[in-house]
Amino acid sequence: MKGSLRTIAAVAGTVSALGWGAAAFAATETADPAATVDYKGSLTVLTKFGMQRLAPYFTDLAKQYEAQHPGVKIELIQEDDDSVKGKTKTLVASNSIPDVFFSWTGTWGGNFVRGKRAVDLTPVIGPDTEWGKTFAPAALSAFVYNGKSYGIPLYLDAKFMGYSKKIFADQGLTEPADLDGLLAACDKIKAAGITPISFGNKEPWAGVHYLGQLLAYNVPQAVLEKDFNPATAEYSDPGYVAALNQLKQIVDRCTIGADVNGISYQTAIQDLSDGKSAMYYQEIIEFDNSAKADTTLKPEEFGFFALPAPKDAKGDPKALEGAPEGYMISAASDNVPLAIDFMKFVASPENAKILSAPPYGQPSAVIGGSDPAQMSPSVVGGLEKIAQASYLMQWLDTVNHPKVAAAWLSNLQAFIGGSIPAEDVVAEVRKAAASAK
Repeated sequence: MKGSLRTIAAVAGTVSALGWGAAAFAATETADPAATVDYKGSLTVLTKFGMQRLAPYFTDLAKQYEAQHPGVKIELIQEDDDSVKGKTKTLVASNSIPDVFFSWTGTWGGNFVRGKRAVDLTPVIGPDTEWGKTFAPAALSAFVYNGKSYGIPLYLDAKFMGYSKKIFADQGLTEPADLDGLLAACDKIKAAGITPISFGNKEPWAGVHYLGQLLAYNVPQAVLEKDFNPATAEYSDPGYVAALNQLKQIVDRCTIGADVNGISYQTAIQDLSDGKSAMYYQEIIEFDNSAKADTTLKPEEFGFFALPAPKDAKGDPKALEGAPEGYMISAASDNVPLAIDFMKFVASPENAKILSAPPYGQPSAVIGGSDPAQMSPSVVGGLEKIAQASYLMQWLDTVNHPKVAAAWLSNLQAFIGGSIPAEDVVAEVRKAAASAK
């Protein structure tokens, strides 16, 4: 896991198209490890825990912290995986960035660094500091920009195909070894009158996640990382078109087809939980929500595997899509020491174990924060798969320049809907990269 996550840590674009900052990494406020914490006033915290299942985590922590420090008030802004992007952009545009805010790695986090919006946390969370040593080195390094630490990793994440062991057994199926095997399994499941894969692409990042994994299989890593940077991007490798056409096969043979563009991702995962589909492509942080005691799909019936690679993969068949996710401290905060202290509380080993266990199931980036005895077996197994991955392919909509990310999102949705061919998708992405130089 260390090598995999470290590889993607330095990937970032060169210019922000959203007005988030200047064109190069610039000096910003630096945290002072000797600063005295003033337990007075309020902190605003933007989380990505807005879903009903996740919201209590930060809500409970805020109440506990306030109880310990009566002079402090924690104001939470809880968003979900889709709405946090729009909310963040709105807050940035109005210069109202919360004291603590959620961030992905890659270009997304790099935008805050380039715009001098994030505090340089190196003196308090660098790899050689007392606090820094409590995190998995790979997760910590994923938030390093220009040799400095800007993020507090909260949990590890990666994408897997979750499936119903019961449906597979009823159809005489085993986990597919390659993409052809997955497509053949879909054909058999569909013939039995069951939706093979529930897929909701109303929020277009869902389709981008499929494509990201397929690109890692079809395009060499060095080429991908070169194309992530608009200054060196070419998007000429034939693997891009190959990956898109493979995705179209999955959509046509495994899902309800073009109509997935009208289905939400939450509806899709619910279909797996309700036994209406055999599979759903999901993040490890969604495992514990897919199969619970009160869902049709029980925890012991839940299985998972990496989206299978094609037999003739020209990229890395052992790559896995995923990245750690975490939080940054606003350089505009009136009380940086208090914000850091709150995040130390959030990322304590005790609270990390709560985060990793059901009902949250978010595998902590804190060393010792993932206790297998308290976690669901599927989450434990997912972490083992992440550790075995040769490379972690970051989300296309956060690792790329905003213009390129937007091109992937809109054109891929049109491609899945059947209105444009694969070659046109790549051409539009190439055009977006050229305009972002």
